[in-house]
Amino acid sequence: MTLRERVLSTMKSTDTEGAFELYVTRTPGYLWALLFRALHVHPIAVTLMSIVIGCGSSYFFYQSTVEMNLIACGLLIWANWYDCADGQLARMTGQKTLIGRILDGFAGDAWFFCIYYALCLRLTPQWGPWIWLLAAWSGLRCHGRQCAIADYYRNVHLYFLLGGGGSELDNTGKQKQRLSELKWMSRDWFEKLYLSFYTIYTDSQEVQSPMFQRLKAELDAHHGGQLPTGLRERFLEGSRPLMKWCNVLTFDTRVAVLFASALMGHPWIYFVFESTVLEAIRFYTRRKHEHLCYEILSQL
Repeated sequence: MTLRERVLSTMKSTDTEGAFELYVTRTPGYLWALLFRALHVHPIAVTLMSIVIGCGSSYFFYQSTVEMNLIACGLLIWANWYDCADGQLARMTGQKTLIGRILDGFAGDAWFFCIYYALCLRLTPQWGPWIWLLAAWSGLRCHGRQCAIADYYRNVHLYFLLGGGGSELDNTGKQKQRLSELKWMSRDWFEKLYLSFYTIYTDSQEVQSPMFQRLKAELDAHHGGQLPTGLRERFLEGSRPLMKWCNVLTFDTRVAVLFASALMGHPWIYFVFESTVLEAIRFYTRRKHEHLCYEILSQL
């Protein structure tokens, strides 16, 4: 089996990840995963290392020299390779856990929080408090919604493509039920803590996709949770073109703009890009997906 075939075997689907992800992100991540497997490193340990490296890049983004910013770019790429490696390692070794998935999502949030903070400190002498307001809107409002809905739509696509076992599609109601069973004053407190944050995350995804929630409720109630074959193919046909926009909303495109703007000495451009271009893409993707769900629901 070639290296490409081995990497493909660790990916969820080529529908949700394109050639760029395969060669630039997944292949280096796979090679790291092989090393970690040989060293018997747990996937969660890899995730924690990615958090340290990604957050550490913020110090170099704070600096205004090209050399320091190049180091920052390299560290963030390295952190992303580890972020890919942890999932591939988990699938290789069967060490998949909910806390691992939650930490994996938290890793990216931690990187960008530190980077935004560093960039704001860097730009405060020229912008004053306005850069903090722009970054708060860009990061807290736009970034979170963009990544949440992109992750959700990819998991919806995988759910209908591969079935429940091939997707990480979650349900807020199920998480809340589990939360009610856990007690703060017990050894379950840590699970209750991280599950509380995860429930907020899944709820934010469901709020953005009301038509899909109606479709899923109908499927669960009358169709065993899955679409009939013909409608399943119709859904995948409509969903597949949206996957490239979901990829734009996650890591690669946004960091390309982040790197370019930082190296040019104008990192504020990234905040504007995230607040305008990426928000427009989120709006377009959400609108198309909701319309697709409406069409499928009307044919059930």
